Amino acid sequence: MNTAANKRFLLIYLMPGVNGWNMSSYFLACTVGIMLATFVPGMQPYLLTEFLHIPESEQGLVTGQISLIGEIALLITVGFWGALSDKIGRKPILAAAFMFTAAACYFFPRSETFAELAFARILFSTGLAAYSCIVVVLIADYAQDGSRGKAMGVHGFANGIGALISVFVLLRMPKRLQDQGADVLSAGTEVYTLVMWVCLAMVCICLIGLTEAREGSSGKTERFLQILRKGLRAARDPIILLSYGAAFVSRGNLAVVGGFLTLWLVQHGTLNLGMTTADAFARAGLIFGIVNTFTLFGAPLFGVLTDKLNQFKSLMLAMLCAVLGYGGTFFVNDPFGVEMIVCAVFIGLGEVGCIVTSSVLIAQRSPEDIRGAVVSFFNMCGAFGIMVASIVGGYLFDVWHPTGPFVLFAGFAFVVLLWAWGLLRSGVDAREVVV
Repeated sequence: MNTAANKRFLLIYLMPGVNGWNMSSYFLACTVGIMLATFVPGMQPYLLTEFLHIPESEQGLVTGQISLIGEIALLITVGFWGALSDKIGRKPILAAAFMFTAAACYFFPRSETFAELAFARILFSTGLAAYSCIVVVLIADYAQDGSRGKAMGVHGFANGIGALISVFVLLRMPKRLQDQGADVLSAGTEVYTLVMWVCLAMVCICLIGLTEAREGSSGKTERFLQILRKGLRAARDPIILLSYGAAFVSRGNLAVVGGFLTLWLVQHGTLNLGMTTADAFARAGLIFGIVNTFTLFGAPLFGVLTDKLNQFKSLMLAMLCAVLGYGGTFFVNDPFGVEMIVCAVFIGLGEVGCIVTSSVLIAQRSPEDIRGAVVSFFNMCGAFGIMVASIVGGYLFDVWHPTGPFVLFAGFAFVVLLWAWGLLRSGVDAREVVV
C-alpha cells in the first residue's frame, strides 16, 4: 500500500501531505524562476546599448550600479519574505515573487533613464528575493531526509532547462524579430511582454498547484523580529555558518555569470571583431549555452553526490569546480575560443554545484519551526555575495580586466573549500539537525 511515508516522485521520498502535482508545480516554478533570473541580467546589455544608449566603456560600471541597487532591495526584502512565509505559508509568497517579476518586465522596456531602469530592477529583485527564499524552503518542506539532495538535483535540472530556454529562445528573440522587420526597440519590448505573461501564468499555477506541508509551526504566533533574531542566532551552529558562507559564493557566482559573462563576450565581439550588438549577443549565447548545458547535467550529479557522500565533500568538489572555471578565465586569450569552452564547462559545474550543495546543507540543518527565517539569512548572505560581485566585480571589469569578477569569486570559492575541509577534519556531522 502506498502511504505518505513511502510516497515518491522521481525517486524523491515525499513528506506527508505532498503529492506529485505539488512537486510538478514546484519544479515548473523552478524552471521559470531561473529562466527569469537568467533572462533579466542577460538582456541588460541590450537595454543599456539600444534603449539607454550608454557607451560600452561605461557599461561595466553601470551594470555594477544597477546590480547593487537590486541587491540592496533584495537584502531589505528577503528577511521579510522568509519570516512572512513562516507565518502565512509558502505558496502566496512564491506567487508574489512572480507577480513582482511580471511588473518588472512591464517596466524594463519602458525605461528611458537610469532611475527608471533602477526602479524596474528593484521590482525584479524584490520578486527574486521571495523566489530564492521559498524554493529552498520548499525543498525541506516537501522532501524527506535522504532525498533532499536528489530533490535539489531535480531542482537544479529544472533550473538548467529554464536557463537554456532563456539563452536559446528568449535572448535570441530580439535578433530574430529584427530579421523579420521589427525595429530594435519593438523587438526588445515584445520579448519582455512575452515574459511578463509567463510570469502572470505562474502566479495562478503557484496558487493552485502548491500545498502547505508544515504542521504546528511556531512562526504562526511569533513576531517577525523574533523569527529573524532566531535566524541570526542559528549562525552559532558552525554548519549553518558554513552554509551562509557557501551562499555568499554560490549567489555571487551566479551574479558574475549573469552580469558579466554576456557583457564581456558582447564587448569582445563588437569592439574587437566588428560585430553588431545583435550578432555579438547571439554569439555570446553559444558560450552562455555551454555554461547552462553543464549546469543542466551537473545538477542531478551533485544532487546524488550530496545524498551519497559526506556533505562537506560534495561542497568541496563544487567549490573546486568553481575555482577552476572562474579562475581559469584569467588565462583565456580568445573569449570565443577553445580555452573559454573549457572554462565554461567548469563554470557551469561550479555554479550549479555550489547552489545545490549549499542549499541542501541549509535545508538539512535548519530547524523546521524557523526554517523560513534561517533560509532568509542564507539568502541575505547570497545577496551580499551578489552585491560584492556587482560593486567590486564591476570596478575590476572596467578598471583592471574583464575577467576580474571571475577571478575574485574563484578566490572566495577557494576560501570556502578550505573552510569545509577544516570542518570535515574536525569530525562535525553535517546531517545532524541542531534545534
